[in-house]
Amino acid sequence: MPNFKHNAIQMDEIINKTIKALDSGKMEIIEIAENSRKECSRLKEELESLKMQVASSINEIENLEFALKTSKKKLSDVNRDFKRYSQEDLAKAYQAADDLRVKLAVKREQESFLIKRRNDLEIRIRDSLKTLERADNLIGHVGIALEYLSSDLKGVGEQLDNLQQKQLLGLRIIEAQEEERKRVAREIHDGPAQSISNAVIKAEICERLLDKNIQEAKTELQNLKKVMRDSLQEVRKIIYNLRPMALDDLGLLPTLERYVISFKETTGINVTFKCRGIDEEIIKPVISLTVFRIVQEALNNVLKHSKSKTAGVALEKIDKKLSIIIFDNGVGFDTKTIRMTNSDLSGGFGLFSMKERVALLEGEFNVVSEEQKGTRINIQIPLIDEGEALVNG
Repeated sequence: MPNFKHNAIQMDEIINKTIKALDSGKMEIIEIAENSRKECSRLKEELESLKMQVASSINEIENLEFALKTSKKKLSDVNRDFKRYSQEDLAKAYQAADDLRVKLAVKREQESFLIKRRNDLEIRIRDSLKTLERADNLIGHVGIALEYLSSDLKGVGEQLDNLQQKQLLGLRIIEAQEEERKRVAREIHDGPAQSISNAVIKAEICERLLDKNIQEAKTELQNLKKVMRDSLQEVRKIIYNLRPMALDDLGLLPTLERYVISFKETTGINVTFKCRGIDEEIIKPVISLTVFRIVQEALNNVLKHSKSKTAGVALEKIDKKLSIIIFDNGVGFDTKTIRMTNSDLSGGFGLFSMKERVALLEGEFNVVSEEQKGTRINIQIPLIDEGEALVNG
């Protein structure tokens, strides 16, 4: 593998370029939405003008039809009582009726053209509104992804300040972030984006049914409500996977406790959670997030691979270190067959990635496991208070 020398300044440049690229993409979507909004306004103004022209044309046609009817009656009277009228009067009557027929034909042709133009405009407006709605929704999703991804990227830049010599580790972090972006993009595309598209279709069905079958329209509206609820749940899930809000609102320990309870209820695996001697005020946000992700992935591994019905999570402050132990009594594995230096990140946040995350915090990571004897993960992460951080800096 090439020898990349990514120091903190270089990483900051990469991070800033990445964020700028995301911002640029978002601005392009906003521009598309704004252009669609202007186009909708212009088309609506044109449609209103056309409606007025159609109404005026209809009124003129009615007047011409009445005038033609009167002219035909006049012509009939002249023909019937030709003794009272001269040839000149008869010619004038014919000419007047013929002129009215021509004007009426022209007006009807104009009316047909205006109505066709009006219908075309209504279709274009409907299509523009769909584009605008989708662009607005996409702006929201991209904004959520940008906010959280930007936050994570900046956090990585800060952590790399004291790790300039760990070139391979820095590269893997960038690769992992790119994989995370792809995952978020896939989740948004396959989840909320599809649901919103489905909702638009159902809304159009409801619109068509309103004048035909109210009961079916109500049923479709209920389906539409369910689609939007599911879409909201998917968006909340994406947000939670990016960063659990409870970490900021409640802190590490309550968040872990709630996660363990939810995990037990969902999987049926009896997980114990214990903590001792921990003052959350001295735990930095980056440590809290790393510990939460490690516990989350470790319990997912218990669910996927261990076949265990019991597991445990224990946190304890020992001297100036945070000790984390995660264990189960499942099938276990031969640790000699696991390559802890595997550079393949496609498997997600596995044992190798957990080890690398702990290394970022200058911690220690150890896995103890034997076949049919369960697995135990031992982690120790230094806890540096604000004063020590300033001295060491």
